[in-house]
This record gives sequence, structure tokens and C-alpha cells, in this order.
Amino acid sequence: MTRILVVDDEPQILRALRINLRARRYDVDIADTGTAALRMAASHPPDLIVLDLGLPDLDGIEVIRGLRGWTGVPIIVLSGRAGSADKVTALDAGADDYVTKPFGIDELLARIRAVSRRLGATADAGTATARVGRHTVDLAARMVTRDDGTDVRLTPTQWGVLEKLLRHPGKLVSQRQLLHDVWGPEYQNETNYLRQYMAQLRRKLEDDPARPRHLITEPGMGYRFQP
Repeated sequence: MTRILVVDDEPQILRALRINLRARRYDVDIADTGTAALRMAASHPPDLIVLDLGLPDLDGIEVIRGLRGWTGVPIIVLSGRAGSADKVTALDAGADDYVTKPFGIDELLARIRAVSRRLGATADAGTATARVGRHTVDLAARMVTRDDGTDVRLTPTQWGVLEKLLRHPGKLVSQRQLLHDVWGPEYQNETNYLRQYMAQLRRKLEDDPARPRHLITEPGMGYRFQP
């Protein structure tokens, strides 16, 4: 059973999400502060986290960064902050998706299912490895290793984008196809997601992210992995 940690300081939201998620056979833990969320994530590791940004003790961005120091668990932000700068900051910190309040439970459930599909697709990946600059990517083990032996951490969504490109070396993968396969059919117009995640991947894998040699943009069309 999938375990979801819901982090929010509004009791009515915690109660509503716990009822709705349990009704759909998810195992649910709740926390109403950032400190409690970090402690619970360490003691009872979840499969997915739904996280509010406006917490009473820690800002949600701090919680994301704290989690990303040791885990790649998917994080869906659920926040009243609707500005694009807040979304970019959360995604840069390591969030996998962003839902603004007020929200529909059906939309949130759809995004949870989309993240779960990405995890399942990655878990079923083959044993291929690929070279991206000075990095070796093991798609089966979900590991990226620099030539000096150090590991590079990727979030599940970053893995989804990278894997899709690496499994089609030299071929153009359209924006629509990437959004459909990584985020789900509901997200085929969210091209800003792709720009954000490609920028993150280039910072982690390219020698010069401003002049990428391997993770190439085909303007207006999509992206290509150039071995």
C-alpha cells in the first residue's frame, strides 16, 4: 500500500485529505509542522509527500531542501502561493509538482497517480547505461556517477525526463510526448515544466549548462539527447 505523508497546518485540510486518501486505499500519515514532517519522513519513510509551504515553524521550501538532502521521495506542493516565482523556487528546491489552493480533490488525486506512474515506469526500466559528459547514468539502478566517483542525486521527475531522452538517443522527443509520458495526459500544455526540469538537469550533468552538448533543445519542438 502506498504511504502518503500530508503536511499542512490547516486541520480541515488534513482531515479532508486523510479521509479521501484512505477511501482510495492509501496509507496516510499527517504532520502540521515542518519539524514534525522531517521527523516523520525519517522514522516512517513515505512513498510520496503532499506539502504545504506556509507552515508555522519552517517554510515549506526549507522542508523540501531538508528532505532532498537524503531522499528522492516525490513531493507535491499544495499551497496558496500562486505566483510563478514561488512555483519556480519550489521546483528548483526539488519539488515534483505544484498545486495551488483552493484545489479540487480530483485534480490532486490525478497528480498523485501521475507521480506513481512515473515511479512505476522507472522501476520497470531495463539495464541500460548511458554516458552524459563526465557522468555515467545507470537507468536500472537509478544512479548517476561522476567520473571522480561521486554520486549525483536526481528527483523522480528529473529521472523521468532524463530516462525518456536517454532511451531515444539522437532522436527528437517532442514536448507533448515528454509531458504526456512523464507528467500524464493532463499536462500536455505545461511546457514551462519542461524548461524548468531541463535547466535543472543541465546544471547537474552538463559541463557548461548555458551551452549544453548532450541535453539539446530543439526550439518549438522538443528535446534531444546527443550522446
